[in-house]
Amino acid sequence: MNIKSQKDFFSGLMFMGVGVAFAWGATTYNVGNGARMGPGYFPLYLGVLMTILGAVITFKSLVVETMDGDKIGKWAWKPLFFVIMANLVFGALLAGLPYFGISAMGLIVAIYALTFIASMAEQGWKLKNTFVLATILAVGSYIAFVMALKLQFQVWPAFITG
Repeated sequence: MNIKSQKDFFSGLMFMGVGVAFAWGATTYNVGNGARMGPGYFPLYLGVLMTILGAVITFKSLVVETMDGDKIGKWAWKPLFFVIMANLVFGALLAGLPYFGISAMGLIVAIYALTFIASMAEQGWKLKNTFVLATILAVGSYIAFVMALKLQFQVWPAFITG
């Protein structure tokens, strides 16, 4: 068996792995049926579809010839670090870490932190562009989640709202 595209081969394996994990995890919930969907219905079928998609991509990587074999390049460590760190900081700021004595800072502060940290992964990062993007995301999130969906969670830090 000769791999003709490394990128597609490993992407297909990743899709199959995540799909099997979702489908397997969904079996612990009540699946139900199409008319009465249970909490495991969507994750089960999403996992099955991801597994099928991964199998198709993997098969294609073994059959379809590509130029230079689509070799896998070097890992982009800087973007990987900043994107993961941005998500961790977002969760910590949104909900707080009471065990460490860190109180929740709210949605707006968490979105600004998420945007600024994740933007640092970009080559040629510009502070002004990031500030504009963070403002648009914060306003849009406030409109969508607080005003439209009426979700109840902290929007501002406690020292601002009292």
